[in-house]
Amino acid sequence: MADSSFLKPPAKKRGEPMFDRCPEHGQFESWLVEQFDGSWKANACQQCRWQALNWQHVAEATREAAREAKRAELVNQRLIESGITPRFRGCSFDNFEVGGDQAKRTALESCRRYAEDFDAVVREGRSQLLLGNLGTGKTHLATAIVQAVIRQHAATAIVTTASEIARAVKATFAKSSKTSERDVLDELASVDLLVIDEVGVQVSTGDFGPGLLHEVIDRRYQQVLPTILVSNMTVEELPRFIGDRALDRLRQGSSRMVRFTWTSARGDA
Repeated sequence: MADSSFLKPPAKKRGEPMFDRCPEHGQFESWLVEQFDGSWKANACQQCRWQALNWQHVAEATREAAREAKRAELVNQRLIESGITPRFRGCSFDNFEVGGDQAKRTALESCRRYAEDFDAVVREGRSQLLLGNLGTGKTHLATAIVQAVIRQHAATAIVTTASEIARAVKATFAKSSKTSERDVLDELASVDLLVIDEVGVQVSTGDFGPGLLHEVIDRRYQQVLPTILVSNMTVEELPRFIGDRALDRLRQGSSRMVRFTWTSARGDA
């Protein structure tokens, strides 16, 4: 089985002590599971969990608590697997600062609607372009969308960069690699939502040019799956990095382009 290039599960480490004790089932192995907020959570008795979910005579409150714990674990897993880095894990629609700027408010509301309407977005394969200046909050809103669709729609997602995609493909060329280029492309086409950030930066690293990103975008287009592309480039410059046909794919139908026209907030202090 090929190794995953992007969907890395939550890390686990030994608990202290190495074993815990359940009043009903006795000793069980203890471990800690990485949480999206940066904390670590100890596991509970798995036999108790299984009984709560499957035994008919279990009290409904106990069953619902077990179901909620299972749902929370799945959300945590999908959030971490998405690849959102620690810097952007705290990003949400609520903490995107708009002040009195109408352009910022328009961008925020466009991204919020995209997340709220995600069932329709998936049905239509509706993509979105977030384009504009450095430091204007494009990645903030892209990761806010991803968090919202995972939490509210049980979606799967990957957030990556154009350069990371190129590096993942390059890594498959090594003789020791258990992953093929097709495996990488299949994985990028397997999730409900793909965010490709820093499009336009990859040209400076001598990577593959527009052909690779075109193939990624086209595969998702053929499967009617949405893609969010984030770039500092203008729409006129994008074909240089993804190709004319890929840009056409991203703009078809009810897809939207959100412009980030204000100046950078970085360094304002």
